[in-house]
Amino acid sequence: MTYSLLRCYAVTCYTINMTKTIQKEQMKPSIYGLTRDQLIEWAIENGAKKFRATQIWDWLYKKRVTSFDDMTNISKDFIEKLKDQFVINPLTQRLVQESKDGTVKYLFELPDNMLVETVLMRQKYGWSVCVTTQVGCNIGCTFCASGLIKKQRDLTAGEITAQIMLVQKYFDERGLDERVSHIVVMGIGEPFDNYNNLINFIRTVNDDHGLAIGARHITVSTSGLAHKIKEFAGTGLQINLAISLHAPNNEVRTSIMRINRQFPIETLFEAINYYLDKTNRRVTFEYIMLSGVNDRPEHARELATLLKDMKKLAYVNLIPYNPVSEHDQYSRSSKEDVLKFYDILKKNGINCVIRQEHGTDIDAACGQLRSKTMKKDKTSKTAVESVTV
Repeated sequence: MTYSLLRCYAVTCYTINMTKTIQKEQMKPSIYGLTRDQLIEWAIENGAKKFRATQIWDWLYKKRVTSFDDMTNISKDFIEKLKDQFVINPLTQRLVQESKDGTVKYLFELPDNMLVETVLMRQKYGWSVCVTTQVGCNIGCTFCASGLIKKQRDLTAGEITAQIMLVQKYFDERGLDERVSHIVVMGIGEPFDNYNNLINFIRTVNDDHGLAIGARHITVSTSGLAHKIKEFAGTGLQINLAISLHAPNNEVRTSIMRINRQFPIETLFEAINYYLDKTNRRVTFEYIMLSGVNDRPEHARELATLLKDMKKLAYVNLIPYNPVSEHDQYSRSSKEDVLKFYDILKKNGINCVIRQEHGTDIDAACGQLRSKTMKKDKTSKTAVESVTV
């Protein structure tokens, strides 16, 4: 065998081995996926005392290190155990868009090259982060950019938590005395369709010994998985619940939200009433304003009737529509129509607000940045393949 062939063979073997090593690293779960109790259990199973898990937790969420090697009071042998079984942050920042109003939209790449979005918003009450729970979405809302690409998989609890940690890192690296104070689980996907990972994520970010983001500062939005709403009512978590309602009757709701075929308004509201009886906590109803579709005065009156028995515990959030090119059959309601809708609700004793818009000068609609980037990636790949051929 000639020298050049031997060299080529060696390079090929090295490349294959490196690829296998990288793939093995990518397959490791994120340690962010463990709640504090689960981390304690893992540490004990691996021959350590409870306090060791507490030290690791402190490094992760208070000191916020990004490498196990930075945990200076943990023995080298135990650090090797950590490195052998976990990674810390599994996400890679792919793109960032910053709006004039201070909104920051992140596109993160997962270990399997899937893409997810996260949004940081400046509010009067602090910094709020909108996280994604699934890659793609199967709910089938005909006005939403998230559903343009079907669900490919659930995010792990670690991958959801990692979104918060990377945004917090943005503050830490700039020496800003700021912290993520609020979380809305309203990004790509249906959170209750990824229920166990969602609950572990909430318990992690809410933990008093870590990020300590207050339960009442966390809101979970669902399109209306009735059985999961009931299950959520029994967790004892003081988390805010939001329902993506978007229509006051089955005819309109089914036309814009496929999920309504499985969980019609009667079934949905039976679950909501169960939740209210169990928790006595206010429910927010999200209502996106679509011109000529669900924004007529009669729709407002229907909505007021639907919510009349839960007036004190119902709160309506009227949302201006962010147009999506793939859904050009929809347009945003005029300001005049939104105000008329709002006035009818208020006159009928329904608490409501018109949502403040964020990031209108960037790809603001949920799933929009991800969808555009995937199209560009596909176009670039096709161009490269054409040149190669």
